[in-house]
Amino acid sequence: MIFGQSIAAMLMLLPPLLFSLVIHEYAHARTAWSFGDATAKHMGRLTLNPLAHLDPIGTLALIFIGFGWAKPVPVNPFNLHPRRLGDIAVSLAGPMSNLLLAVISFLLYRAWALPYFQQHVAESVYKPVASSLFLLGIINVLLCTFNLIPLFPLDGHHILRELLPPVYQEAFMRWQMQYGRIGLLALLFGPRLISAVTKNPNVPDPLYWVIENASQLVMTAMGMA
Repeated sequence: MIFGQSIAAMLMLLPPLLFSLVIHEYAHARTAWSFGDATAKHMGRLTLNPLAHLDPIGTLALIFIGFGWAKPVPVNPFNLHPRRLGDIAVSLAGPMSNLLLAVISFLLYRAWALPYFQQHVAESVYKPVASSLFLLGIINVLLCTFNLIPLFPLDGHHILRELLPPVYQEAFMRWQMQYGRIGLLALLFGPRLISAVTKNPNVPDPLYWVIENASQLVMTAMGMA
């Protein structure tokens, strides 16, 4: 179940999470097309239809282990013009779409919290809408932050590669292909595994720390903390 929560929590988290993943992948496809690469468009990925983006195994993993994925958008970097800037823009588009969704969600949450809505909307409607908007904001901060981690196969490793001088890029990618996925799995599951083995509930979780502070930063900027 998602994040080890109850069935009810899973059902509440799943729709906004899947919606956010679809927006993320669409942003990659739309930006690639804007920079001259129509690969994703020709493969039916330039759409908001969830069926075009969701990976069955990734969705099931999301439900049962709390970590999942959508189908990566196919991009041919040699079609991008300019190639290097295009590659950075395409990689940034997904996380930035999530950041934009987070900002919109928090703005709507603040507007919904105005006294007018609290006084004129039934509590049975007001509370679920408020919870959904806040949850959508938090999920998208999480997705933005997580995908900027510079480890394969996340967007962050593409961005960092293109920011490096060309002479270092090949060695960087060799390291990523060999160790990037291992490092990511260690970040995701290492603290939980160590905690379970040592029976110590206070094992530091660097990924949780980064995401928690990113959420706090965004909410502070939005005047919500």
